[in-house]
Amino acid sequence: MKIIDAHVHIYPDKIAERASQGISDFYDMQVKYNGTVEKLLEICKRNNIVNCVACSVATAPEQVGIINDYMAESARTSNGFFVCLAALHPAMNELEIEAELNRAEALNLRGIKLHPDFQRFEIDNPAVFKIYERAEGRFPILFHTGDSRYNFSNPKRLANVLRAFPKLTAIGAHFGGWSEWQDCGSLAGFENLYVDTSSSLYELAPERASELIKMYGEERVLFGTDYPMWDADGELKFIEKLNLSERAKELIFYENTKRLYGL
Repeated sequence: MKIIDAHVHIYPDKIAERASQGISDFYDMQVKYNGTVEKLLEICKRNNIVNCVACSVATAPEQVGIINDYMAESARTSNGFFVCLAALHPAMNELEIEAELNRAEALNLRGIKLHPDFQRFEIDNPAVFKIYERAEGRFPILFHTGDSRYNFSNPKRLANVLRAFPKLTAIGAHFGGWSEWQDCGSLAGFENLYVDTSSSLYELAPERASELIKMYGEERVLFGTDYPMWDADGELKFIEKLNLSERAKELIFYENTKRLYGL
């Protein structure tokens, strides 16, 4: 069965270890790998992963252009193995956002990555609507969603955005609410929402993960690892515990992500 990993982070080799350590420090969790592309490709090869949706987070506006250039180059030099997302930052003004989205289209970047907890903004703050207005009907947005330590990315806040922007395609990472899965019911029933499985299955009981897949719908769930945090070796073993049908696996592992990003 072909697999697409719908959520990985990649970095230039010279900063990969530092970036991975930053993730480890932020979450107070041990990151499994040093974040190099070489290691990711090794993991993908042994697990029949045919594409990775790759992203990186801009923690300041001046990082956006540099990240997007790297993402475009990664997609180009990998012959499309990496399906790359653009970085944006909420502190950018409307003209800067529009210009960068135009550039992202020209660079064949396929979506946008936002991380409210790293970037320190509330998902449903009207000050960020300038991004959603320009992305609606144009780019899907992969949101980090959920962190019980803060109140930036709670699933209820994402639900507010989905109601306000019904033509915006959103992907709620981590089943829509890392460490706040008890609030994921607020995301049920939105046709403009996908979720991914990343950084969740280590914590969720198989019965709870299965309930969430049923709630969102098998056609709206994407397999993701959150490399370098985790790897496909372990995440696929977690998936096997969920007793999914073969059709559900085809959708979650491959077809949903292929359809979403037009691969």
